[in-house]
Amino acid sequence: MRTAALYVGLFGILLIVLSLRVSFVRRDARVALGDGDNELLRRRIRAHSNFVEFVPIALLLLMLAEHTGLGSLFIHLFGIVLLAGRISHAYGISQTNEVFIYRMVGTIATLAVIGLLSLYCIWAAL
Repeated sequence: MRTAALYVGLFGILLIVLSLRVSFVRRDARVALGDGDNELLRRRIRAHSNFVEFVPIALLLLMLAEHTGLGSLFIHLFGIVLLAGRISHAYGISQTNEVFIYRMVGTIATLAVIGLLSLYCIWAAL
């Protein structure tokens, strides 16, 4: 699972970046808990939360797909699409003047990867 491990590492770094973006806005806004009715903080929290909601299952599917024999080329393809999608979504949702296309592209990319890898894992199990 060396190829999937690369993406797990990259997503770990991205999680740290998203967490720090929340922390910096919290510090500047002096909000310890919740969003303090701060729109930028609310959006940064949602970018981080959405990442945490979707990425773990996507990475689990990516690792299982590689473990059951999906080739490295496909693991890279799914990993790159997922990474680009999550960056696009995080950028789009965290902007106070949101450009919705970034969020939409990120959502579609994420759900496509999860859906296709889910189908592959079901097929590989049968």
